[in-house]
Amino acid sequence: MPSMFRSSLMLALVVVFTGIGAGLGGMLLALLLHGIQHLAYGYSLDSLVSHETFLWGVTAAAPERRLAVLVVCGLVAGLGWWAVYRYGRPLVSVKQAVSEKMPLMPPGTTLAHALLQIITVALGSPLGREVAPREVGALAGSWLSQRARVTPEQHRLIVACGAGAGLAAVYNVPLGGAVFVLEVLVGAFSWPAAVIALTTSAIGASVAWVGLGAESQYVVPHFVLSPALITWAVVCGPVFGLAAYGFTRLTGSARANAARGWRLPVLALINFTLIGGLAMLLPQILGNGKGPAQLGFDNELTIGLAALLLLVKVLITTSSLRAGAEGGLLTPGLANGALLAVILGGAWSLIWPGVPLGAFAIIGAAAFLAASMSMPLTAIVLVAEFTRIDHDFLVPIILAVVGAVCVSKLCQRWENAG
Repeated sequence: MPSMFRSSLMLALVVVFTGIGAGLGGMLLALLLHGIQHLAYGYSLDSLVSHETFLWGVTAAAPERRLAVLVVCGLVAGLGWWAVYRYGRPLVSVKQAVSEKMPLMPPGTTLAHALLQIITVALGSPLGREVAPREVGALAGSWLSQRARVTPEQHRLIVACGAGAGLAAVYNVPLGGAVFVLEVLVGAFSWPAAVIALTTSAIGASVAWVGLGAESQYVVPHFVLSPALITWAVVCGPVFGLAAYGFTRLTGSARANAARGWRLPVLALINFTLIGGLAMLLPQILGNGKGPAQLGFDNELTIGLAALLLLVKVLITTSSLRAGAEGGLLTPGLANGALLAVILGGAWSLIWPGVPLGAFAIIGAAAFLAASMSMPLTAIVLVAEFTRIDHDFLVPIILAVVGAVCVSKLCQRWENAG
């Protein structure tokens, strides 16, 4: 009995300290991101956390400065990842770390990989920043569970929960982090897993409040639910699924054929220099996509601008992965969904007017994210926590997500059958 109590106490301590470690890691990475953004583009230099957004900062910066920063981004990305692959130990992803073989994540290489993602996204890379805090959180959980000598099953769960807590910390999504663990990393529900995932994510998010504050990721106006919006969600949900399937194919192929060796620094420099050139005219394309998504939610995009931004964002996201840059696709997917929704919603308004484009954008963001990352529950919870939208809006969001995921899975099945 005493040994059982000791092992339970040890597990509880590992859970708590994993949440704290992931929260601190996520907070520090977010502060580093803000600091580099402010220095690179010359805004909010007196505060790491400010109300001036990255989109405001890059738009206010001179076009030549945008180009120069992206050239630096290309050098950092190319030389940085070349060095990681050349001199570091083989990288182990979070999904690999929680698999049955349980390979250990190399601490130095993983931290270098995470830092490079944060630095390049801060400088303007179109990829997401959410993988870095997940990796750091998983690394903290792995280190603690090894020291505590927990069982292999508990080790895998702690690593997964560390990753979820990192996500919860950097985006202030305590429930979303926990659901991500259960739906995406563990792939099954059990009460012990749910309790541990919820605990670590809540601790991670609350620890990050110390440096980042308890802010929502997106500020959205009040939207009124209407029959037109619900009907649109049902009709257009499958369209988002089809688009997400195409985006997944594009980015998956780019990742599979990513540049390595001497090609990596060369292609990375060319890629980010071209992005810098485009950003001289279109500053909205810089960064992980949070800016365009916010513009969509705020009803500040025309259909033409949304179409242009969507095309460019898809192209530069794919080209960056092909050039060897690393990063997530969560925020890029969310932005793509919002932009596509503005286009589809604008067309719908010609038939059934009265719905603000921002309302379409929120629903489309959730549908595209759910289908592109195969995580319907996580996408619904994340968008609800990101935007703090009214509860009733869950109805059209869920309807669109169901349609999108069903069509996306159907396309995958046809592909596999062919």
